[in-house]
Amino acid sequence: MSAPHPHIESTHLGHDHLFHAPADGAERGTRIVLVITLVTMVVEIVAGWLSGSMALLADGWHMSSHAVAIGLGVVAYATARRYARDPRFAFGTWKVEILGGFASAVLLMAVAGLMVWGSVERLLQPVPIAHREAMAIAALGLLVNAACALILMRAGGGHHHHGHHHGHHHADHHGPACAHDAAHGHEHGHAHAHANHGAPARDLNLHAAYVHVLADALTSVLAIVALAAGWAWGWNWLDPLMGLVGAALVARWALGLIRETGLILIDREMDHPVVDEIRDVLDVPGDPHGTRLTDLHVWRVGQQVYACALTLTTRDTTLTPDEVRRRLSLHEEIVHITAEVHHERG
Repeated sequence: MSAPHPHIESTHLGHDHLFHAPADGAERGTRIVLVITLVTMVVEIVAGWLSGSMALLADGWHMSSHAVAIGLGVVAYATARRYARDPRFAFGTWKVEILGGFASAVLLMAVAGLMVWGSVERLLQPVPIAHREAMAIAALGLLVNAACALILMRAGGGHHHHGHHHGHHHADHHGPACAHDAAHGHEHGHAHAHANHGAPARDLNLHAAYVHVLADALTSVLAIVALAAGWAWGWNWLDPLMGLVGAALVARWALGLIRETGLILIDREMDHPVVDEIRDVLDVPGDPHGTRLTDLHVWRVGQQVYACALTLTTRDTTLTPDEVRRRLSLHEEIVHITAEVHHERG
């Protein structure tokens, strides 16, 4: 019967590199787009009120929903930046941005639902359409959203993740008098935080704002096509039909964003390739010391960086938490390691 080796070793490193602040370009770009959206919204509502144009009023209020969504993104960035170094957030504030993207995606799904409602109502109860005025409004919306999309694309292109290794070590060595029933080693290790697996992961909060702008631009394009056909050939039924097509595409984008952000929020990461990479390094078949990975948990703590907690059982007395960290150090996307090593006697 095997017996545990009565030895404890602990090594703790600092958590400074886990503190995350939003990229300046992403936050600045989202703020600019919010200002443009709010200004356009106010201009359309005021102009519609003064001119009596229901089309202009409707477009202004429709734009308000996107302003709310983009505003959520700005609030998420501001919150993440404000609490970036708050130690109460065990793994930083990056998920505040993910939560902002999730909320924005849910709002986008509501917009798609309103588009379906309005389109079906127009199909069942057609109303006269002022084609020239409506096309002008749609063209204005397209220009505004094209400019906003360009701003967000440039903001996303300038987003770089910077990771720095900051840490301090302290080791506690205990003699036989402090032996525990189950001997184990603990290590909290931090690798240099530069992910190198392909292209950098996208900023989902910024992407949510971009999807809202893109959805509005798509709606404008479809509206222009439908209005032109209605003006030229009297196909007024095409306008609500295009609304349904646009709603379906917007709903598809929203569902994709909800799924992508939702999986991160609930830490469903155990099917990520980094999990297999950890197993390949530590759980080698036929190991002469019977080393086996008995427990593993991996979760995301940044755009493309991960934390892991693992337990190894082995007869190799030279295998320590420091050695585990050294073996995993080639995977730079793993920035926080908690390792527990149980030593057995053969």
